Amino acid sequence: MKDPVTVSTGITYDRESIETWLFSKKNTTCPITKLPLIDYTDLTPNHTLRRLIQAWCSMNASHGIERIPTPKPPVNKNQISKLLKDASHSPLTCLRRLKSISSGSETNKRCMEASGAVEFLASIVINTNRNIDSSHEADSNDGSGFELKTSACDEALSLLHNLHLSEQGLKTLLSFRNGEFIESLTRVMQKGFFESRAYAVFLLKSISEVAEPVQLLHLRQELFVELVQVLKDQISQKTSKATLQTLIQFSPWGRNRIRAVEAAAVPVLIELLLDCKERKPCEMMLVLLELLCQCAEGRAELLSHAAGLAIVSKKILRVSTLANDRAVKIILSLSRFSATPHVVQEMLKLGVVAKLCLVLQVDSGNRAKEKAREILKLHARAWRNSPCIPNNLLNSYPNYV
Repeated sequence: MKDPVTVSTGITYDRESIETWLFSKKNTTCPITKLPLIDYTDLTPNHTLRRLIQAWCSMNASHGIERIPTPKPPVNKNQISKLLKDASHSPLTCLRRLKSISSGSETNKRCMEASGAVEFLASIVINTNRNIDSSHEADSNDGSGFELKTSACDEALSLLHNLHLSEQGLKTLLSFRNGEFIESLTRVMQKGFFESRAYAVFLLKSISEVAEPVQLLHLRQELFVELVQVLKDQISQKTSKATLQTLIQFSPWGRNRIRAVEAAAVPVLIELLLDCKERKPCEMMLVLLELLCQCAEGRAELLSHAAGLAIVSKKILRVSTLANDRAVKIILSLSRFSATPHVVQEMLKLGVVAKLCLVLQVDSGNRAKEKAREILKLHARAWRNSPCIPNNLLNSYPNYV
């Protein structure tokens, strides 16, 4: 132990370890006694044990043991409140001080959240974007002016991300000033630097996971445009993954599918799938594509892309059971609602029929098998007598349907 602390059950743990247990893994019980912790943010320093450890380190210095330093005490709400109150004189200095405090421990982060730091940081993001919108033209000839205005916003976004906010903290951001914070994140993705755009996406992802469906019904079109642009720009793997997760969370509600389609999400996903070799990103793209193909606009976009149907078919049996299920489900949506004679013949030419028959023969997942069988039944008459079906499948094809 480097910084022993005692919880309300009387058990002592190392601060870093118990904070990981409580805050990162979101447990609310004592690891040893399994009893609920009355106030799991109340971690009392065990000074006696720390001094014993330091004394033991000093006694064994000849064996290469280094004495652990005396840890800094965690901040309290009064200190944070005073810092926030004085922030009007020098916002950047306050932000840097808050950043230093948050890096001290998870306890400091929870204390900051409980002291109003979330609202303070959200206000900086909102106010900075307002100022930028109103004075962007005046600063267009001076890059340093624009950079100076955005530095506070960048620091605030970085802090909000690194605080690893609780569910309540994220809900505060979602409803802050009647949703104005979400609009500010949209502007950050539109005008910000790569790092700030990434932080905006990470925050949106976290917010989407705790939002009620009714809160996601009226998201603005501009938000989807910027999310798709971030996905297209491929800032980093982590950012792209968070963007996909955010779009997946948003898409099922209201007209969000159509908003994503109108933001050109379908062609961007198809282009990314063409070059994607990793399992997880492929799965997430197919999950999102399947959601978008549940609306007529999404299916039309996929069919209008020269590689749309081909890349979906190509991913079957090449990625994972989940990818099989989603890819076959996309083809099923097309077969049910968009199966023009041209589309049916295109499936034959691209070898979709052969893939579906293979899905029935190999271990591809029960869901994929059921959907593949349904597709074959839908088009049995059109495909059974077609010369495009491989010869080795002609005899066994009727058995599948």
